[in-house]
Amino acid sequence: MILSAAVAIAESRMGKPGEKYYSGRSRVIMERAYIAFKSSTWMIVISGFVEPVLFLLSFGYGLKDLVGDITVAGQPIGYVAFIAPALLATSAMNGAIYDSTMNVFFKLNHDRIYHGMLSTSLGPMDVALGEIGWALLRGLSYAVGFMALVTPLGLIPSAWGILAIPAAVLIAFGFASFGMAVTSYMKSFQQLEVVNIVLLPMFLFSGSFYPLDVFPEWLQTIIRLFPLAHAIDLVRGLTLGNISWALLGHAMYFVVMIVVGLFFTTKRLNALFMR
Repeated sequence: MILSAAVAIAESRMGKPGEKYYSGRSRVIMERAYIAFKSSTWMIVISGFVEPVLFLLSFGYGLKDLVGDITVAGQPIGYVAFIAPALLATSAMNGAIYDSTMNVFFKLNHDRIYHGMLSTSLGPMDVALGEIGWALLRGLSYAVGFMALVTPLGLIPSAWGILAIPAAVLIAFGFASFGMAVTSYMKSFQQLEVVNIVLLPMFLFSGSFYPLDVFPEWLQTIIRLFPLAHAIDLVRGLTLGNISWALLGHAMYFVVMIVVGLFFTTKRLNALFMR
């Protein structure tokens, strides 16, 4: 029965574009991730939501009286409202990047789950989209939960802030696809430490806790080359109602990340397992 179903799936894809890479069944990867979540990984996922809340309470409410208001686009806002969107963007990044690096690396090199998956009708694009899709669900849950927490506190002053939720999903998509592409080329857990080396400075210097204009212009230019600065500007602009064409540019940054990440992930998985 199982064999005949697999044959039917393979035959249904014959002659279609990308048949070697995609069978249209990426949802089964997400189903497996959901089963793992229920049995063992739920604590890791929940911790990713708690982290930005702790930062909001400790830095936001702990320092707001010392810092005072911050001016953004000529509009003075409270310090807690300033860092809240940055923490939302950062939580979307962290959830997506850790799911697509540590988790994927273990399956790729130790658990060897992908070897079994790709010996079926699944293709490398199914695996990539399935893993990234689960990371998107994680990012979406973080965004919805965080918004549900901060909105009653008056930290989302604009109705445009509702768009911060799909923006967070786009951010998660970009980081997940790019993170999985990078992970597919890594050979050891020690190499994964490069991820932390990059993430921590991005978090500290991308405008999470203070405006970028405190830095000299040359350093601001370097910081804006990295994705978290664009993520924070996108989410902060929406939550504060500072709508401009610049937000579209920030969004397109992540569209490019998604395309590049999916291309190299599929190419690499195909090279590893579809010889």
